[in-house]
Amino acid sequence: MLGQRIVTALVLLAMLIPALWASVAWPFQALTLLLIAAAGWEWGRLNAAAGPLPLGFGALLVLLGVVSIALGWAAQAPPPLWWVPAAVWVVGGALALRVGPAHWPRVPRLLRWALGLAMLWLAWLAMVQSRAQGLNFLLSIFVLVWVADIGAYAGGRAFGRHKLAPSISPGKSWEGVASGLIAVGLLGLVWTVADQRLPVDSLSLFSRLADRFGVAGGWLATAALAGMSVVGDLVESLVKRAAGAKDSSSLLPGHGGVLDRVDALLPVLPMAAALAALGLGSR
Repeated sequence: MLGQRIVTALVLLAMLIPALWASVAWPFQALTLLLIAAAGWEWGRLNAAAGPLPLGFGALLVLLGVVSIALGWAAQAPPPLWWVPAAVWVVGGALALRVGPAHWPRVPRLLRWALGLAMLWLAWLAMVQSRAQGLNFLLSIFVLVWVADIGAYAGGRAFGRHKLAPSISPGKSWEGVASGLIAVGLLGLVWTVADQRLPVDSLSLFSRLADRFGVAGGWLATAALAGMSVVGDLVESLVKRAAGAKDSSSLLPGHGGVLDRVDALLPVLPMAAALAALGLGSR
């Protein structure tokens, strides 16, 4: 299993790194759109879509991506587009976690399908728009989510006593979440200093939040994004538990499915884009 995980990770990195550093936008747009289409296929299978319908979800996401690029939204989408998913994630995510996996199948399938397609499309659109704003900006969002997850895992293992959502993800604890927030706060401090001293292509999310809201306000905004990464992880776990699935698929040997790897990013990317749309400065 470990060998599979390493090989899969190396293959993904071999594709992702050249696309990230390409001088033109289309390699990153195409690669990430392919991955999001695969996640759409997984979402359909997890939500009782039969026959070829899950493949249709993937195709629809590709179509939405192509149309978005043609409209110029991959470089700069209309700012109001980000506030709707941000609000839905905050309110809908909290409601979903409150009712638990048993109630998810009672939501009409058409609504579940539409929610999944919308959240995947908007997360992809926020990701490619963030790349257009600068590699440093995009990487700061990715690393925020990864550090929040690593900090929560380490803190939960060391200090976890109080379960966060035992019916959804028994391993998560409030102590783990607090550890993740502390880790992200330290990351933001270090990255903000690095922005001032290194020749980066753009300001990071952390610097933009600090410029817009001040140090304390920037930390609170960063903490909110880290908290929403936990919500994204828990919502995908809820959907898998409702479907009786351990992983979203087996597309990525040793890692599960694409959704398993991007779940925490789904709410964070559009919320970061919403904050960036408030007129945050860039270099």
